[in-house]
Amino acid sequence: MNRIKQAFKDRLWLGVIIVGLFAGLIGGGIALGINNLVQHHEEVTSTRVPAGSNKSGGTKVNKNKADLNGEASQAYKSVQGAVVSVINKQKVQQSSGTLGIFGYGSSNGSNNDSSSDNKLETASEGSGVIYKKSGNSAYVVTNNHVVKGSNALQVILSNGKKVNADLVGADSATDLAVLKINAANVKTVASFGNSNSIVPGQDVLAIGSPMGSEYANTVTKGIISAKDRTLKAGTDGTLTSVIQTDAAINSGNSGGPLINMAGQVIGINSMKLASDTQGSSVEGIGFAIPSNEVVTIINQLIKNGKITRPSLGISMVDLSNVTSDQQQSVLKLPTSVSKGVVIMDVNNGSVADTAGLKKYDVITKLGDTQVTDAGSLKAALYKYKVGQSAKVTYYRDGQQHTATLHLTKSADTTSTDDSQQDNN
Repeated sequence: MNRIKQAFKDRLWLGVIIVGLFAGLIGGGIALGINNLVQHHEEVTSTRVPAGSNKSGGTKVNKNKADLNGEASQAYKSVQGAVVSVINKQKVQQSSGTLGIFGYGSSNGSNNDSSSDNKLETASEGSGVIYKKSGNSAYVVTNNHVVKGSNALQVILSNGKKVNADLVGADSATDLAVLKINAANVKTVASFGNSNSIVPGQDVLAIGSPMGSEYANTVTKGIISAKDRTLKAGTDGTLTSVIQTDAAINSGNSGGPLINMAGQVIGINSMKLASDTQGSSVEGIGFAIPSNEVVTIINQLIKNGKITRPSLGISMVDLSNVTSDQQQSVLKLPTSVSKGVVIMDVNNGSVADTAGLKKYDVITKLGDTQVTDAGSLKAALYKYKVGQSAKVTYYRDGQQHTATLHLTKSADTTSTDDSQQDNN
């Protein structure tokens, strides 16, 4: 009897437990369902576009809290009036004959009777900056490649007025040129700062006419990326020291100023890297001619109309262009010598001739500068003035020699030779 009662109690409790668990599951499910319904309703309500509209608007423009007279703005304002666009005009041949199957010809069938005239058209545009005003004249510095080949030059002032310009002088080695204009409408003249005092990371502004005078007085901001980069400048491949900046420099900016935050010109924008390197586009790498170099050159151009530099009186080729076999058999160079320039001809009575240099001598050093190619030789030579002396190191028949160059001869470096065989 007791066993029966105990068994009945155990079944009763088991039933209670089962009923409790079942009720809990049902209750939890109901609660979860209700919670999901609530969340879904909230999501629908929060994402649904409200009915009606605010017909009164109510949005307003607030007061500009930005500093409109910051350091960069002040620097730009102080120089902006001195920045100009430079227009290079060249002659375009135009024929007045009739258009035939093979081009223009005369109406009477003769090949010699067609008349033609020359018309000046804009060949290219660049930038420049007015740096000096003297009496009725004002002077503009720009790049040599901006004015090269021109038959006439014009300058567009910051106020939009277009005036004629005369070329005072140009220097291909440094890619600089000076123009003269009437000073009647010139109100602002830029000043130069010491480019030796700049430091990487320093804020700078580039001002000019990127893509032409339509975008005149465009200003871009960046920093000095490097103070002293060595690149081939101008049209004759002479190595020169330039300032590297990430301020945007585009076609048409050439000749415009690179300024510091005090509004001083510390460089003249000259070039940028624009080609693809291994499939990667090059951005943010522009170069400017340092102001200290600029001042030295433009002062000479104003005084003499050209730059006179020492000349060795030789023609030369880079040693790297000579085959290894010829370096051994003809030049008889030791294997340790792999860079330099080979003299191909020596002018009678020249500086090189007086010093005893001969054909097939290989110059490896001038003064304290290692000579690796024609560009580095020119860069080293151009550090000297006419009348000074320099020590040259060279190889002849496998033996190293030295000689003293008395730099009594000069050359006008505005003319260039673009052939592989260089002259100096």
